Amino acid sequence: MSNSLNREGSLKRRNVVQEKSYAFAVRIVRMYQHLSSEKRAFVLSKQVLRSGTSVGANVEEAIGGLSKKDFAARMGIAYKEARETSY
Repeated sequence: MSNSLNREGSLKRRNVVQEKSYAFAVRIVRMYQHLSSEKRAFVLSKQVLRSGTSVGANVEEAIGGLSKKDFAARMGIAYKEARETSY
């Protein structure tokens, strides 16, 4: 794992899961925008938007968790949201 400087100038470890979940959410939002502009599958696209962006939100919550148990619970939720999105 590589290190980089954060905003405060101190070293911060790179978090691949955080980066990938953010990139995934960006792709989901773009897909939703495309589907909305084409007026296709509005109900399904809204659900994909909710579950797809929830993955990254739960990863962020896990990173900020107060305990290992909280971290594991949030990552579990993120995993379930990812599975729902792929379905």
